[in-house]
This record gives sequence, C-alpha cells and structure tokens, in this order.
Amino acid sequence: PTVLVDMSNKMQADQAAQEDAERQKAVDKIGMKAFFDPKLAFVTGPTDAKTTLVEFFDYNCPYCRASLPAVKKFYAAHKKDTRFSFIEFPIKGPNSTVAARIAIAARKQPDKYLAFYFALMDEQDLATPDLAFSVARKAGLDVEKLKQDMMDKSVDASIKAAHDLAMAAKIDGTPAFIINGRMREGAINDTIL
Repeated sequence: PTVLVDMSNKMQADQAAQEDAERQKAVDKIGMKAFFDPKLAFVTGPTDAKTTLVEFFDYNCPYCRASLPAVKKFYAAHKKDTRFSFIEFPIKGPNSTVAARIAIAARKQPDKYLAFYFALMDEQDLATPDLAFSVARKAGLDVEKLKQDMMDKSVDASIKAAHDLAMAAKIDGTPAFIINGRMREGAINDTIL
C-alpha cells in the first residue's frame, strides 16, 4: 500500500510541476505589459521599477486573505521601488463579483483604492455588498460616487478582461502572483516575497 501512495504522490507532484511550467510558458508568451494594463488592474509604483508584483485575487478567497500580511508588508517596504498590479479576479460567486465591481469603481478614487483593498481583504466575514460599502466608507471613499461608478460599462469590461487574461495565462485559482515575471499560484508568506 505504501508503494501505491508514493506513486500517487509522485504523479500529483509531476502533474503540478507540469501545470506550473505551462502557466509560466503562457505568462512568458503574453508578456508582462499585459498584466499592467490600467483597464484591468490597479497599477501603482514607478513605471521603470526593476521589481514587479502582480496579484490576481478574490476578496472571498481564504488563501488571498492569508497572503495579505506578506503583501501588505512587501508593499509598505517597496512601494517606491516596485511596480504593483492588483487584479480583481472574482471566482467565488456573486458576492465576490459585487465586491470586485465596488473595488474597480474605487479605482476612480485612486488615492483611496489601496486603503479599501487592504481593509476589505483583511475582513474575516464574507465580502458582501453591505460589508464592501461599509469598508469603502471607512476607507474614505465617496460611496455615492462609488455606486454610480460601479454601473459604468468599463467595470464589466475590466472583469471580463481579467478573466480573459487569467484564462490566457492558465490561471485557474486565487491567489495567483507573478513576481518579477515568475508565476506562482497559492498563498504566500514573507519568505516568498
């Protein structure tokens, strides 16, 4: 029986390595410029930065939330020397889609977006519309403007573009990070960043 378990574990590891290689190949083919498109991402940091970090995330993803301390710490330490791209990739149902719509609308109030992102991602409860609007208000966003802005067709276009890019990059889960051009799916911690 242990031989069968060992064989099964090896097959799973080989399959995961193959999937990682295919994702990396897809990211390389697409090119990093596509991941820093302000039509589908909130982009911040110097345009000529040598270090880059892209995150595909869902506000209701427990692994995204588990990665938040590392992302927050890295952002605080490197916001002046790293180019960041935060891509809403709602895959966890209708609440996630509405939370993403609210966040994308928050990009029109760019000085408040990151405060909103960090606060909503730090929540323990399901990111429902009520919670997202409450967090937006606490983050200093103009909620009435937010409600108007989230009805704009560009919000739907941004979500579709994120899904299309994820599909092209073979990203099928959250979080997914691209750090200096290297693809990495799954939760991260300080040792990875």
